[in-house]
Amino acid sequence: MTAQHASVAEPARDAEVGWELAARVVLPLTVDEDVLPLYLEGGRRYPGVDDRFDRQVRGWGDNRNAQTPPEGEPRSLAGQVLGRTAVRVPANERISFATYFNAFPASYWRHWTTISAVRLVVQTEGELTLIVYKSNARGVAQQVQRTAIGPGAATTQVDLDLGSFVDGGWYWFDLVGAGVDSRLTQAEWQVRGSRRRDPRLSIGITTINRVDFCRATVAAIAADSELRAHLDTLYVVDQGTDHVDEAPGVDRLIDELGPQMRIIRQANLGGSGGFSRGMYESLKADRSTFHLVLDDDVRIEPEAILRAVRFAAYTRVATIVGAHMFDLHNPTTLHSFGEAIETDRFWWGPVRGVKEEWNLAFDGLRETPWLHRRTDVHFNGWWMCLIPLEVIRTIGLSLPVFIKWDDAEYGVRARAAGFPTVSLPGAGVWHVSWNDKDDTIDWQAYYHQRNWLLAALLHSPLPHGGTALKESFQWLAKNGFSMRYYANAARILGLNDLLDGPDHLAATLAGRLPILRAMQGDYVDTRFSPDPDAFPAPTGLGLVGSAPTMPPRSKLLPWAAKTAITHLRATDPAAMQRPQAVIPYRYAVWWYLSQFDSAVVSKADGTGAAFYQRDRQLFRSQLVEGARLHTRLYREWESLATAYRQALPELTSPRAWARTFGLDSTS
Repeated sequence: MTAQHASVAEPARDAEVGWELAARVVLPLTVDEDVLPLYLEGGRRYPGVDDRFDRQVRGWGDNRNAQTPPEGEPRSLAGQVLGRTAVRVPANERISFATYFNAFPASYWRHWTTISAVRLVVQTEGELTLIVYKSNARGVAQQVQRTAIGPGAATTQVDLDLGSFVDGGWYWFDLVGAGVDSRLTQAEWQVRGSRRRDPRLSIGITTINRVDFCRATVAAIAADSELRAHLDTLYVVDQGTDHVDEAPGVDRLIDELGPQMRIIRQANLGGSGGFSRGMYESLKADRSTFHLVLDDDVRIEPEAILRAVRFAAYTRVATIVGAHMFDLHNPTTLHSFGEAIETDRFWWGPVRGVKEEWNLAFDGLRETPWLHRRTDVHFNGWWMCLIPLEVIRTIGLSLPVFIKWDDAEYGVRARAAGFPTVSLPGAGVWHVSWNDKDDTIDWQAYYHQRNWLLAALLHSPLPHGGTALKESFQWLAKNGFSMRYYANAARILGLNDLLDGPDHLAATLAGRLPILRAMQGDYVDTRFSPDPDAFPAPTGLGLVGSAPTMPPRSKLLPWAAKTAITHLRATDPAAMQRPQAVIPYRYAVWWYLSQFDSAVVSKADGTGAAFYQRDRQLFRSQLVEGARLHTRLYREWESLATAYRQALPELTSPRAWARTFGLDSTS
């Protein structure tokens, strides 16, 4: 690696043919200390420090206690931010860009793209020291180069190789001020290699009654001139009743974006219908190389979109490039870093070794070894995901499944066709997490049930989907033990529809949700009230003490069998009048709820509670019906799998979707 200096008059981009921008070092769009740890750190961070409190402090000073800044005055790191690309470096102090949004994920570029070298270009004013680091797949940091800069204005270039990043590793840099305050005016990571695709994209936002979120996203896109330079069309597919184009301020954004924005109103066809409409319009326009699917309940970092596009332009084969998900309400918490599907269960989850709910404000890049391993995935959630049009032309649009599993199935389908998915570090988005909701027990239980087994029918390499059918029946039993009869009713409807074969997918796409919502009124476990006085006082003490303990695994099956027999017995009449307990959601697990004939159970989001009541007749009928349907599924698995696999190309074709949209499929 080499370092070069130049006067500030030189352009930040090297004139040498082949060097292109990969990632610009950025600060938050608005200075917000809640998100700043994802962009910038103050002071020297030491991995492996045991004192938890010290590790939480993003302090100033080289080898000094972060809690006691120079001269005894607390210094705000946010106060040093001077703009989108500029930051002050106080005299004799250090700032670091070993952060999610500003370190360079070298191993991903090495493995998936054609690039052969990396260059760090830093523009500064003043006198300071630039220190470049790299890490390996074990998260061990190594100082690569230390360069004195200044005094005065300077542009410094550091050329870096990619030879040691086969399994993982990042590059990052720190700046240490000399005797006077200095500043970083801008910095960027550049790459050299063979670009395979034009970095031109369209964006499709699917929204239903999320006007405020959608307006903020459109405004962020409209305000970013570089993103606009790569953008063909922003499609906003409005499937709600509270229309985006009627919201205050949106008319100004429509005028500002002009032909780069198009709002499409259509019936509520779920996420799969909304996302497919955006894909369809991009295919029809045929002016973009990539189509970005973007959820409506997100907050974007525009630079993250640009990084995904730049990365995808260099990949060896057409590659889906997805964003990581941060928790919108706990914004330094990394909620999803890499998703995979377990072959045996055919169920999604984090890639082995990846942690969910990892707060980077407490444990940043240098303190988190698993972040340094390259994480390969099966799919990326469609909170933000860049899909090459080459992929869409080859494998089609989304399955018509409304919601749930549309993104996972698409990633698996693309992978089978030779198109991998990369979840790219530095390309994150903030999304409303599912921690404070449980959509497996409301109307969405239908889609969880049907679409899971549908995906297994289409793609599972194991006979009868491995253990999927067994676990599916276990879900029914657990809901029955938990007195969640509506969730079971929705799941049984999903199983019946699945057995009807491929034609039911498009036929029921728009009509199932109203039916599912109407069914809720038939079940007491869905009658939530925000009023604490809406339910009778519990019998006895009626309080939950310490957290319940799950039976030992070795005793779980006989215990479950005994519990099933108990649920076939008559209920205590008094329990139908007054609940036997008041149970917070965190304790509302099936093996605890099964002990009661009734209970008041709170919602996952804390907005209310419902009076659950055991119904032995309903319990029995649902389990008998569930057993019958699962037996039939087992017997018909191979024929159903063949039918769905043969129908897949037509189900996902632009022609079929055009009919669903009510469009002329020949246009």
